[in-house]
Amino acid sequence: MRIRIVGAGAMGRGIAQWAATAGHTVELCDVRAEAVKDALEFVTGMLERAVHKGRLSAEECAATVGRLVPLDDPWAAGPEVELVIEAVREDPATKAEVFGRLERALPASAVFATNTSSLSVTGIAATLQDPSRLAGLHFFNPVPLMKIVEVVPGAATRPEIPPALTALVESCGHRAVTVADTPGFLVNHAGRGLVTEALALLEESVSDPAGIDLVAREVLGLRMGPFELMDLTGLDVTAAVIDSIWQGFRYEDRLRPSYLTPNRVTAGLHGRKTGQGWFAYGPGAPAPAAEPPVSGDADRPVHVLGEESDPAAARLRAELAAAGATVGSGPVPGADAVVLVPVWGTTVAAAVAAHGLPAGRTFGVDPLPAAGRRRVLAVTPAADPAAARDARAVLARAADGEEPWAVSVVRDTAGSVAQRLLASIVSVAASIAERSLATPADIDLAVTTGLGYPAGPLAWGERVGAERMLELHRALYASTGDPRHRPTRWVAERARLGLALTDPGVSPADCV
Repeated sequence: MRIRIVGAGAMGRGIAQWAATAGHTVELCDVRAEAVKDALEFVTGMLERAVHKGRLSAEECAATVGRLVPLDDPWAAGPEVELVIEAVREDPATKAEVFGRLERALPASAVFATNTSSLSVTGIAATLQDPSRLAGLHFFNPVPLMKIVEVVPGAATRPEIPPALTALVESCGHRAVTVADTPGFLVNHAGRGLVTEALALLEESVSDPAGIDLVAREVLGLRMGPFELMDLTGLDVTAAVIDSIWQGFRYEDRLRPSYLTPNRVTAGLHGRKTGQGWFAYGPGAPAPAAEPPVSGDADRPVHVLGEESDPAAARLRAELAAAGATVGSGPVPGADAVVLVPVWGTTVAAAVAAHGLPAGRTFGVDPLPAAGRRRVLAVTPAADPAAARDARAVLARAADGEEPWAVSVVRDTAGSVAQRLLASIVSVAASIAERSLATPADIDLAVTTGLGYPAGPLAWGERVGAERMLELHRALYASTGDPRHRPTRWVAERARLGLALTDPGVSPADCV
């Protein structure tokens, strides 16, 4: 196939390398001739580096470079061009001008694709005389390494184009997901679940950015915490994406932005690229603060609230007993015991009130199974600090031969940190599925490949179980009254019908 790529910046050159490596002839052009020269030098350097590392032969490298064709004029006639991929700046007027000129220069058989990450594909296509020839083909940076592409049909796109683009993407070694033309498409939309909830937790002073990131990494198993991720992406970019998706979905509560970001963006605290974001970067940046050492009495008796039939309470009792702790159970704690409450979408304060527990020595524990060796202890404003230190010491205990547990201390909130983050990740993905913006399989594929989560959000929720996730969403909604936690129809139906959260289910069209 002969492909013309218009725009030789970071995305254009990445797409050029990807397509040429897969055997396609690639015309690379830009309104700035020096951009094309720089892009070809960059791609050649990347291919030569692959040869040096043994990932590519010298002959393959030479053949790939030979398939890269620099063009002086982006609007040159191209009777053999079958596909045009536009990768210019995110500006509707600029993209409209590019495609308008290409439409006059290239044959009607050439398919047009825009690499837009945030603009309406339908809106871009509407500027053409023939809007049916254009679709979205959204790559991620760096293109050769990020092996996921969103195929986005516009409202007028010819039905044969999306499957053809999908076949092209997958023949070149990447995975393709078909996504509705909606704000944020799929990956950016699904990613809002993590960062918006992390910002909400920070608003409530549940923990600081470093503390929330620790829980995200070591309890949920994310490779990068939400605040680290915002600093890497750039808070200016993250805030703009959050706002545009929230506005695009008509101020959906589940996607609500935080009041914390505008001032930070205005102040230039954008993250790594400015040297200061949620964290400091660069040679003069201070080292991350060490966690406070465990200083309490690890031998203090502990009482775990919960029925013997409660799996979370039973598991915690068994783990603490195996580590040598003195563990009590039943409805009434001992006079000196610290009380641990496995909370699920609820607060420690509510348990204190409901069960008449001693407020000073009652604490919450997140029962989510941890990906690493970290537990989370939740304290209320009525906590006795000495009792909290003792509870932390008990939770840090480990059985013989095991590594001690790290224990994060956070403020009491409905569901604690990890549950809130996971509930939001699952809820946003479920809202995408129930609107039929993408299939469950594509949602999970796009998120694991594009965002690097340890599991797709629907598969992750399925590990917990549809009924248990519905219980969590209902408890968060009841505890907070915040509509961002309102249970989705997707989760509620599957819990009631015994379907997996990953199951697309039967549609009316299947029944006629």
